[in-house]
Amino acid sequence: MKTTPFLLALMVGLAPFAAPSAANAQAQVRVYDHASGQWISGDRARIRTETVQRKTQMMKKPDARFARQSVRIATKEKPGTIVIDTDRKFLYFVEGNGMATRYGVGVGKEGFSWGGTMSIGRKAEWPGWTPPAAMRVREKAKGRILPAYMPGGPENPLGARAMYLYRGGGDSMFRIHGTNQPWTIGLNMSSGCIRMMNDDVAHLYERAKRGTKVVVIGPGQPNRLVQETGTVRPAGRKPGLFAGVFG
Repeated sequence: MKTTPFLLALMVGLAPFAAPSAANAQAQVRVYDHASGQWISGDRARIRTETVQRKTQMMKKPDARFARQSVRIATKEKPGTIVIDTDRKFLYFVEGNGMATRYGVGVGKEGFSWGGTMSIGRKAEWPGWTPPAAMRVREKAKGRILPAYMPGGPENPLGARAMYLYRGGGDSMFRIHGTNQPWTIGLNMSSGCIRMMNDDVAHLYERAKRGTKVVVIGPGQPNRLVQETGTVRPAGRKPGLFAGVFG
């Protein structure tokens, strides 16, 4: 078919109206978000931007003072005991001979903080997550639909390891667990569980056995169980010459 000047002008004139429709159809995507367990529909560029922002947040590190640290302590607690100071955001694993490993933790937000003595009743590597019914109702009211169950993995909010806290032989529903949100260490962010960086919770997991005593010092309560008397070096590092001489 021969293209006349009139037909060419008509085609050019209609092009601006046809192009956006095709572009919009191509831009709209549906992506499954494993973190929330929901399908997300919308603009491809927006979803890509939000994904990058989320991954950037996941790479953020907590304040340096929450890094794993060997410390000297004064305590009457037996070696192997775990003491958690929720005000200072530290977890102590008592080692004996006046030493402990101190880990940074994230703790319960306002209205979800607590204190008491429990024990580790169960342990799991890359645990699955079953949100409590009350949490699912609470989050649904905010417009966020939680899955009934999420299998273990890097996107799971329980992180690499979980130690389930029991009281009186029953599950308290509180855990010491890892997190895929390391920037929350040192903050009041959880629904009552004690969260740790994945490397730290894996380190503690190998040392804390089933039956380990766990004492959680609630907010506003003085820590009379573990008193730091000095720091030594980041845990796991060999001391240098001067550290070996002067501690």
